[in-house]
Amino acid sequence: MQQAFTRLGDQIVRKVRLGHEAFETAVCDSADPELSDEASFWQSVLRGSKVAPCKDSRPLRVVDAFCGSGGLGLGVKLAAEAIGRAVDFAAIVDTDATAVHIHRHNLGARKHLATSVASLVDFHVLETGDNARFGYEPEIVHEDLRRVGKVDMFIAGPPCQGHSNLNNHTRRADPRNDLYVTAVALGVALGSEIILLENVPTVQNSHSDVVSTAVGLLRSTGYGVSMAILRADELGAAQRRARHFLLAVRGREIGDAYLASVGKSLAAPPMPLSWAIGDLVDVTSGSLLDTAPTLTPVNLARIDYLFDHDLYNLPDDQRPDCHKNGTTYSAVYGRMHWDRPAQTITTGFGTPGQGRYVHSLKRRVITPREAARIQGFPDWFDFSPGDQVLKRKNLAKWIGDAVHPILGYAAALSALSAVKETSSVGLRSAA
Repeated sequence: MQQAFTRLGDQIVRKVRLGHEAFETAVCDSADPELSDEASFWQSVLRGSKVAPCKDSRPLRVVDAFCGSGGLGLGVKLAAEAIGRAVDFAAIVDTDATAVHIHRHNLGARKHLATSVASLVDFHVLETGDNARFGYEPEIVHEDLRRVGKVDMFIAGPPCQGHSNLNNHTRRADPRNDLYVTAVALGVALGSEIILLENVPTVQNSHSDVVSTAVGLLRSTGYGVSMAILRADELGAAQRRARHFLLAVRGREIGDAYLASVGKSLAAPPMPLSWAIGDLVDVTSGSLLDTAPTLTPVNLARIDYLFDHDLYNLPDDQRPDCHKNGTTYSAVYGRMHWDRPAQTITTGFGTPGQGRYVHSLKRRVITPREAARIQGFPDWFDFSPGDQVLKRKNLAKWIGDAVHPILGYAAALSALSAVKETSSVGLRSAA
């Protein structure tokens, strides 16, 4: 797989080649002309430019579980558009009903279920690790989901559950208790050609060995599997964020290193914070999205200290006791660097005591819109559809918990490439 960008007049054209096929898409250049063509393309997308999919191609039918507000789904949409396809979100599922509403409003899901994923599928697991297999074929038990029909891609970002599953040894011994394994069962029950799971990198260290169990289950049901840790800044984002991806393609042996190799083919230089939010420095509006939270006097004094002394890390004598004396949280109360990628954005981005979230140039923490930009959400993505009343804590969750779309883009484009570029083989299947 190859990707290239070229500036033609007021447009930036992206060409993606999968095997012998080449696909071209373009955006109008509303970005900094001094940037590289690739950086300018993605900045233009971030600021709201859309890529029109090819209307002649069959839409990619996707089911998105543990979908949140739609970060991973947005990444899949961007990947499909890169090869001229629209995305039909056949169903989305999450226990957060408002997040499901936001996802549906922005990405157009046909079925939306505000329920537990564990309630949707019946399955049984025999053994764990590489020898894991299903005791019987996983079955969809939700009537609406049964009627979904053909699924091209199943995507999910199950909660990590601390990666010890449950703090009870007996319950942890049953793989059905882990939502990561449940996601695999749901993808298999849907008959999806592609299954794409994401999680934090430490999922590989799970006490209950969920990753190797997931791989065993997938291979036993005829999927080729590849895994990799992808990093947003290595793909041209303005944030240091890493996620573990598991890619499974039915009936195709894709090789353990496939996902990592395709990720390398999409590699791009990290972008500085200024690339993502430089045009938002003086934006003011009545919207909660554009308003930084009101801080306590002591935190305002800490921010003043950083600026008055031209510092980016707060000295120990200005910190509370819990963050003094060699703490590993050196970024806490820190000021962001304008010329470097941001640290990982979390749900605590509105609080200086949660990380390096003080704005580089302004005596405040970043606004939700700035956090959304750093997280890869373009300006057209609406977090307050209809009469939805915004609350700061909800915004923090929807933005901070999201998967950066550039990670979803790379992983999904890898999946689509695997379908086109690899040959079908007879993989081991369950008896």
